[in-house]
Amino acid sequence: MTDRRPRPVSTTIRSQGARRRRSPKTGGLPVVLVLPAVVGLAFLLVPMAGLLLEAPWGTLGTRLADPAVLAALRLSLLTASVATALCLVWGVPLAWLLARSALPGRQYIRALVTVPLVLPPVVGGVALLLVLGRNGVIGQYLESWFGVSLPFTTAGVIVAEAFVAMPFLVIAVDGALRGADRRYEEAAATLGASQWLTFRRVTLPLVAPGIAAGAVLCWARALGEFGATITFAGNLPGKTQTMPLAVYLALNTDPQAAIVLSLVLLAVSVIVLASLRDKWISPNAA
Repeated sequence: MTDRRPRPVSTTIRSQGARRRRSPKTGGLPVVLVLPAVVGLAFLLVPMAGLLLEAPWGTLGTRLADPAVLAALRLSLLTASVATALCLVWGVPLAWLLARSALPGRQYIRALVTVPLVLPPVVGGVALLLVLGRNGVIGQYLESWFGVSLPFTTAGVIVAEAFVAMPFLVIAVDGALRGADRRYEEAAATLGASQWLTFRRVTLPLVAPGIAAGAVLCWARALGEFGATITFAGNLPGKTQTMPLAVYLALNTDPQAAIVLSLVLLAVSVIVLASLRDKWISPNAA
């Protein structure tokens, strides 16, 4: 005969809980969470959609071929690329110092490195002007000894962009170094490799994806820099006028051109996001 005796309540509750854990997610989503989530998504996407809707698609090619637009685009690509190269030369060793050395006060240095991330770019431009300007702490000696003046020059644009963008690279590489398996470096040291050889042949290949991601973010941030650039380097067409500065100027004279320039910067942002999809978007995401 079948045993029809009732099971204990605790056993029944545990079995029902196990079935719920094993079963797929069911039921509706709470409105109290979905509604603000949808509003937040619309808040982020609607302005970009508006930019696409209001774009002068019929005259897009003509406007992109405008000499002023091409000059701003060329200057932006050049300065962002040179600034990223400088950030790689200075930022990767700095990230290694923060992640691998026993330097006293590393946590404070790491905090100081991130200051440009939260510092208003205009303030960064003022700081650069006070230090590297013609009468600045260092700038006065650069001009009197070497005849070099950085403000309101293309080199000044590069310096401003590097100052604002380098923390992105340092943080990315620092995180990659701290997350890398140090046993490979220890094995190389055991085999007699010097620190420089270990860094070149072992450490760099290990953190190459982090360096690449940091460099792309650094380049994108440099390309979109506005505040520090206009404060330290000015807005001189063909010399210091980058794409964001050209957008600002075009808003007052030719709004359609401002939209076209904004579309170019938006396209660059989408390309950057697509290039970093393996880093920011999990392949196992539901």
